[in-house]
Amino acid sequence: MSKVIIIVNAQVDNGKISPKAPIAEKMAVALSKSIIKSNPCHEIKIVGGAQIWSKSLQIDDSDQDIVYCPLTIKLPDWFNFPAQQVYCACRDLEKRRKWVQQNFNYKTTHDDLSLGDLWLPIIFNGENCTYSDFIGEGVLPNYYQQPYDLPSEIHHSLYTLAQDLLLSIQAIPSVYLLQFKMLDNNIIFDRLWPFPACPAIASIHEQKPDLFDYHWDCLSNKSTLN
Repeated sequence: MSKVIIIVNAQVDNGKISPKAPIAEKMAVALSKSIIKSNPCHEIKIVGGAQIWSKSLQIDDSDQDIVYCPLTIKLPDWFNFPAQQVYCACRDLEKRRKWVQQNFNYKTTHDDLSLGDLWLPIIFNGENCTYSDFIGEGVLPNYYQQPYDLPSEIHHSLYTLAQDLLLSIQAIPSVYLLQFKMLDNNIIFDRLWPFPACPAIASIHEQKPDLFDYHWDCLSNKSTLN
C-alpha cells in the first residue's frame, strides 16, 4: 500500500476542493478513481498547491511509499519529488519554445497571446510513446472535445515533435499534453504539460482507459501502451 498525494491548483480544506474550482475537482476525482481501481488499499490525500508553497503540509521525506501526483504546474522549485526536473523544464516556457524554434523551425506562441487550443495526449511508459486522440477546445469555457480531427499529414509531424521534446527534457513515465494551435495548416507550438491537464477531462467518458487511468499506470510503472 502507498500513500498517494494529489496536488491541485485550488483551495483545499480537509481534502475537499473548493466549489470554485470544478475542473480541478473533476481531475482529482478521475485520478482518485484510477488509483482505487488499481489498488483499493492505497491511501489518497488531496492537497492544494498553496499547502506546498506555505510548507504547511507535514510530509515525512524518509517515507519511501509516498507517490506524488501533481495536477498543477505551479510548484516551488525547492519541492522535491521524482518528476521535479521535468516539471521545472515544462514551466520554462521560453526555453521550450526557443528549443522548438531552433530544432523544428516552428512558430511559437508568445506570452498569453494566441494560446494553443489543441492538445496531443502522449502516453510515455519510459521507453515508448503512444498517442491518444487529439483534444480541441470547445466554444464554452472549460469545455473540451475528443476526438478532434486534424489532417493526417499533420499527425506525423506532431508525433515527431512530441518524441523529441520528451527526449530533450529527459521525460519520465507520465501522460503529457502537447499544446499547440494550427494556422493555415502550420503548427504553432505553445507548451508541454507533464501531466493530464484540464483538457484531459474530455477523455473521461470518451475512451477506456481514460488519460487519468494511463497516468496512474505510468506513475506506478504498469503502463503497457496497449
